[in-house]
Amino acid sequence: QVQLVESGGGLVQLGRSLRLSCTASGSIFSYNTMGWYRQAPGNERELVASIGHFGGTKYADSVKGRFSISRDNAKNTVYLQMNNLKPEDTAVYYCNRVGPDGRGIADWGQGTQVTVSS
Repeated sequence: QVQLVESGGGLVQLGRSLRLSCTASGSIFSYNTMGWYRQAPGNERELVASIGHFGGTKYADSVKGRFSISRDNAKNTVYLQMNNLKPEDTAVYYCNRVGPDGRGIADWGQGTQVTVSS
């Protein structure tokens, strides 16, 4: 059973924007901190943004001021608005429930590819 479904990625030029969406099963989403992760080729998966059930947010320094995470608890959906994209943002983006150590807890979805060209 698919529990995390990401969408919204694509190929964009430097400085443009994208909005990612992730729908999760209720068992993963409800009352839990959700996060967006990314993994570039040759790199480890990293947490770039997280949001608590009541909307508190945290961001990696590399995306602070450019990315914005939000959630719709009624739809079990978390979003990532990415503005002023840079080539170094190129990666596969995943969402997941965030564990105490910052790692994703549930089985990973297929992710969505974001490619930023210069």
